[in-house]
Amino acid sequence: MKCSEICALIEQEYGTEYACDWDNVGLLAGRSTKEVKKILLSLDATDEVVRMAAEGGYDMLITHHPMLFSAIKRVTDQDMNGRRLLELIRNDISYYAMHTNYDTRGMADLAARLMGLTECAVLEEVKDGEGIGRVGKLPHPMTLRECGEQVKVAYGIPNVRLFGDPDTQVSLVGICPGAGKSTMPLALGFGCDVYITGDIDHHTGIDAVDQGMCIIDAGHYGVEHIFMEDVKAYLEKGLTGVHMDCVAVKHPFVVI
Repeated sequence: MKCSEICALIEQEYGTEYACDWDNVGLLAGRSTKEVKKILLSLDATDEVVRMAAEGGYDMLITHHPMLFSAIKRVTDQDMNGRRLLELIRNDISYYAMHTNYDTRGMADLAARLMGLTECAVLEEVKDGEGIGRVGKLPHPMTLRECGEQVKVAYGIPNVRLFGDPDTQVSLVGICPGAGKSTMPLALGFGCDVYITGDIDHHTGIDAVDQGMCIIDAGHYGVEHIFMEDVKAYLEKGLTGVHMDCVAVKHPFVVI
């Protein structure tokens, strides 16, 4: 199939109009006319992933986080993203990013479903009632510690950070995969007992607790790596004659 056909299939479900204004999604490098037989899916287009795509003979790389967020004035081997783009173009690999459009149309519901949340509402609306994050009820009340353990199981992660008394009873959950600091006030507005997200700093964490809401920091990667298998499953329903692989789940840091 041609790259343009795969892009159309992606946007049939995860339309670019559902991306936030500040985001950069869609085909970011390569040929739309490229014949695609092998696709590699990854959360990020790191040096290792770009090299894997080139050495593995992949025709297309699809990531969640865009390699490019803002305009660039030159593409050379003198900077990190320039080298990555040159490697992709040199190997005729088309590169597609699906970020907040997937957050809005896919990630939020998937993250809530894995936690078993019910009676869900959108945390932050983006377009037409769709949005980033969810607020919902746990299957039954539990302690913050128990909820943290459930988060680890739900997303297959080795550890989480808890802000708040581990014995606090929680029931109403806000969840924002990725970096959720900016939407924390919305979770507070819903009256959430606990907010599950990533990249929470010291002051944001302790201020949330003082306002009556616990936080479970599962890491930016910790919740969002679910993107890969989910998009692979979606594409497999609509593609024929295309082989797909996901980069192995590999957390970007190790807690010792």
